[in-house]
Amino acid sequence: MKLGGTALALLALATAMPAMAQDAPKGDDKKAAAPIPAPVVSVTRHSGTFGGQKISYRATTGETYLKDKDGEPTAAIFSTTYVKEGPRDPNRPITFLFNGGPGSGSLWLHMGAFGPKRVVVPSDARDDGAPPFPIIDNAHSLLDVTDLVFIDPVGTGFSKALGKTEAKSFYGVTADAKSVAQFIRIWLRENGRWNAPKFIGGESYGTTRSAAVVNELEATFNDVSLNGVLLISTILDFGAQAEVPGNEMAYVVNMPSMAATAWYHNALAERPAQLEPFLVEARAFAIGEYASALLKGSNLPAAERAAVRAKLSRFTGLSEQYLEQADLRVVPGRFYKELLRSRGLTVGRLDTRYTGRDYDAAGEEPDNDPSFYGIDGAYTAGMNAYARETLGLKMDREYVTIGGLGSPWDWNIGGGDLTYYRNVAPYLGKALRENSGLRIFVGQGYYDMATPFFGAEYSLTRTGIPTDRITYKYYDAGHMMYVRDADLAKLSSDIRAFIRAR
Repeated sequence: MKLGGTALALLALATAMPAMAQDAPKGDDKKAAAPIPAPVVSVTRHSGTFGGQKISYRATTGETYLKDKDGEPTAAIFSTTYVKEGPRDPNRPITFLFNGGPGSGSLWLHMGAFGPKRVVVPSDARDDGAPPFPIIDNAHSLLDVTDLVFIDPVGTGFSKALGKTEAKSFYGVTADAKSVAQFIRIWLRENGRWNAPKFIGGESYGTTRSAAVVNELEATFNDVSLNGVLLISTILDFGAQAEVPGNEMAYVVNMPSMAATAWYHNALAERPAQLEPFLVEARAFAIGEYASALLKGSNLPAAERAAVRAKLSRFTGLSEQYLEQADLRVVPGRFYKELLRSRGLTVGRLDTRYTGRDYDAAGEEPDNDPSFYGIDGAYTAGMNAYARETLGLKMDREYVTIGGLGSPWDWNIGGGDLTYYRNVAPYLGKALRENSGLRIFVGQGYYDMATPFFGAEYSLTRTGIPTDRITYKYYDAGHMMYVRDADLAKLSSDIRAFIRAR
């Protein structure tokens, strides 16, 4: 996974300009030859009650070095492992988890959902405020049913490139997946768990990564077979959800989430008593009448346009006048600003339960996402305090919560036409077809517009994807549904049942 080098050109340069090499400052030579230090690792022992069971466990946090074919270190992958202590159980599962971005560390799932400790933020979609933030025992951790490994890919958390390897050589769908798969193989070897039941899972772009990692683990001759994949706040088909002119599917998959949001904020002209039956109607309208109208484009008859516009207003809470001005096509950014404009409020993107106040109410889109700035301070402080104090980690660099790797990211998926239509769902379809023991868990928040629930459903019902081993669960919160206490308990219970059913 090194960047391509031109060895002949470098050799020619060295031959043509020997004086430059001879006259190079000695300090530079020493810097280039400086040895890579040993990995930083901390091991501590703890106990807690998870899923109603008292568990003693060993926590190992620190670096694992990836190496190239010549044995040279290329990257330090930071991870935190929790392994139950006691008699060895060869049938005890191991679950590898990561977050998304790309560029996000694993602190969200680690400190919010499944780790033995969690940071507490308001459950009712209020801002997290200022420190100190409570860090408490997490009774909902999955340690009663599985050992856990939280992974930070290169560019996130404390992970980084090493030696002559450039960090950007890991920044891409395939390169990133290869590095995570390499880490998993190393972990299985070093911990003697090759024949243990195995699960991988991620949140947001972490679901994209999950599909790509499945392809790296199972689509080779040296397979690492998996028992399950956990997809939390799913984004697999970037083509269908791309907000570009001419792509009508983006409006279709977003519409049911807009309906859920309007229902939550009581912004509908006639609000149904229950959300889920309302969303059954919204889904049917989105994939039926609405999709048909959008695909007709300029050929849409006036009477049909008027009927669709009226129904779209009923579902989204937006006025027919606004929908007409938007040509029946409302991008999410406009929706966040328009839905509650009359109240002087915007709604969140990651979690539309959250509301914020912008500099003024006249803009086209919100100033910021209140559902992100409502929690980020607590998680950053919580992860750093917990790792450095409770787990005893001695690290001389900052933990990268969100690294912003989206810009240099190589979105090429498998080459060929997939360069243009970015969709990793076929990886999961292939894995399901070729591994009869593989199952997929899909967890979606109704109020998530970053990765809308109908987008997940659409991407996983395409041709070639067996649907009989896919389990869907839904939550009354957004992207990080576990920030709501009731949904943390439900998510933990749902995944615990999924793992036990292997």
